[in-house]
Amino acid sequence: MANLPPSHYPDIGSLGEDLVAQWLQSTGWIILHRRFSSRWGEIDIIAEYARKAEEAKEAGEQGSRGEVGKLRTQHSILAFVEVKTRSSGSWDAGGRSAITLQKQAKIWRTAGIFLAQYPEKADYSCRFDVAIVYCQRISKNLTGVTANQEPLATSSIPGYKFKLQEYILAAFDSSIDNA
Repeated sequence: MANLPPSHYPDIGSLGEDLVAQWLQSTGWIILHRRFSSRWGEIDIIAEYARKAEEAKEAGEQGSRGEVGKLRTQHSILAFVEVKTRSSGSWDAGGRSAITLQKQAKIWRTAGIFLAQYPEKADYSCRFDVAIVYCQRISKNLTGVTANQEPLATSSIPGYKFKLQEYILAAFDSSIDNA
């Protein structure tokens, strides 16, 4: 069997990011950027969630009703999301091991560049999330896909099935030294 050119194969990284972006949007997030890059690195997804005042009160936050703009800033969250798309049984624990301190520092610096470019978002709460997506090649003989746990979201293209298996909130923090 001849090897097909790389352009024949789908970009599974992009397709994994698409699944995560769709899932975030379905849960109320607004996607601000995809593949935001700077000289330090790239962030796969930057998303914003503007919590309603009721949600903020439940979380124990304060704010006055008259300051709508300030209230929005105080209750908005920015998520800088690193997406790892892997086939099951990958050598790096589904992508978790690839989020090294050096990689975290690059994401953190790139997030700083983003906030410098968008100073109106500089007062938002920020967090660094990681999404683990499994990609499985589906053979014509395979009738079903088995999963160890129920995925958060799924998608498929001919020959492949994608499962958002885990979404890790605040997977690492911004107190990283220059790694």
